Amino acid sequence: MLDSAEIQTPRLISVNGVQLEVFEAGRENAGNPIILCHGWPEHAFSWRHQMPALAAAGYHVIVPNQRGHGNSSRPGEVTEYDIEHLAGDLVALLDHYGYEEAVLVGHDWGANVVWSTALLHPKRVKKVINLALPYQQRTEIPWIAFMEAVFGDDNYFVHFNRQPGVADAVLNENSARFLRNLFRKNLPQVPPEPGMMMINLAQAETPSGDPVMTEAELAVFVSAFETSGFTGSINWYRNLDRNWQILADVDPIIRKPALMIYGDRDVIPKSASLAEFVPDLDVVSLDCGHWIQQEMPEETNRAILNWLAGQGRG
Repeated sequence: MLDSAEIQTPRLISVNGVQLEVFEAGRENAGNPIILCHGWPEHAFSWRHQMPALAAAGYHVIVPNQRGHGNSSRPGEVTEYDIEHLAGDLVALLDHYGYEEAVLVGHDWGANVVWSTALLHPKRVKKVINLALPYQQRTEIPWIAFMEAVFGDDNYFVHFNRQPGVADAVLNENSARFLRNLFRKNLPQVPPEPGMMMINLAQAETPSGDPVMTEAELAVFVSAFETSGFTGSINWYRNLDRNWQILADVDPIIRKPALMIYGDRDVIPKSASLAEFVPDLDVVSLDCGHWIQQEMPEETNRAILNWLAGQGRG
């Protein structure tokens, strides 16, 4: 699946009450662990361009398919996908390998997991590198109600919560079309169509923009979601208000060195207040859309490795 000779065959590792499908590159127990956390709807394969480069730089690269994705466990209870469980999986992986701390890297939803792990388990996080999704400060009202008030009922975060099962069924029935239409770059700047964006993408006959990956690469994602379905991964969204409660009494400041990598053409806006919550911060912007490490892999690798080198090894 990940065709570099340096990337090992994945194995199922039992941690935190689930089994995670984990890909690795580099030497285990050689120090310098780095965990790469994918977003939604993604897979460990999203990091295929970064794993060899990081391993060559001396890191033990650990890339889980997080719960609900790939061949990892898909618990039946929605609450088993809250941020305590997702962050707990990363901590349990560190325990499994015997590491006290690691550099954590996240993209999209994976970035949210990384930010939250740095809040909930600061002693286990050495440095933070996140792509696409800046730190999301806690709102005065729960997140879904906040998004509903700002963006309306058709916002997919809201729809996933208010109409459970509806989007799951549509995406399951149209996995290949949905993923082919979603993983695009060089998108035209047009107003969004009415209706829930993810359902629109799953039903659209003609994709916009250009493909992010080859058909063979896309087939990895399609095969994974045709096997797993989308419900487990969508359950991450169905815990946003629960996560809001979990983080109520947590110090909201990220007290670790952090690198934020933006795509200048991403629909997710840059954060004007990021440095207030992440004071030890460096920012890099690349000329790409949302799928940063897949759209511009060499530039992403360079940004990550240069920052880590500037911070001192690891």
